[in-house]
Amino acid sequence: MRVDAENEVVIARPPGEVFAYLADAENDRAWRPAVLDIERVSGHGAGTRYRQGVKGPGGRRVDADIETTAYEPDRLIGFRGIAGPVRPEGRYELSAEGAGTRVRFGLAADLRGLKVAMAPAVRRSMAGEVGNLENLKRTLEEGRS
Repeated sequence: MRVDAENEVVIARPPGEVFAYLADAENDRAWRPAVLDIERVSGHGAGTRYRQGVKGPGGRRVDADIETTAYEPDRLIGFRGIAGPVRPEGRYELSAEGAGTRVRFGLAADLRGLKVAMAPAVRRSMAGEVGNLENLKRTLEEGRS
């Protein structure tokens, strides 16, 4: 069973700035409330790996390590989960929109076996994650002096 979620927002910052911010996943704690901790463990660009802990059931820390799978400056960042119970694939697609940047954030996860029973919770979690683009917009726009 495939579970998908997608959202987009226009941020009043140039694509290069938005890309640079998103390309460093250590910034995720500033705009993704579920991230408890995250640190780069290897690489730069495609192949970069991050150790990440997110809030799970009951607020417990759950491993959710990620690896960057696509890296096209100012256009695209792809990633996939490499640890944790659900290992989604995701993409940030960026495009110029006037003086700003349109960011489309998509997540997808294939659930098999017993994990199919988790589909409603996974769907809610993924919808919340892509919904956090509003936090990203606020974080980047308020950072402007």
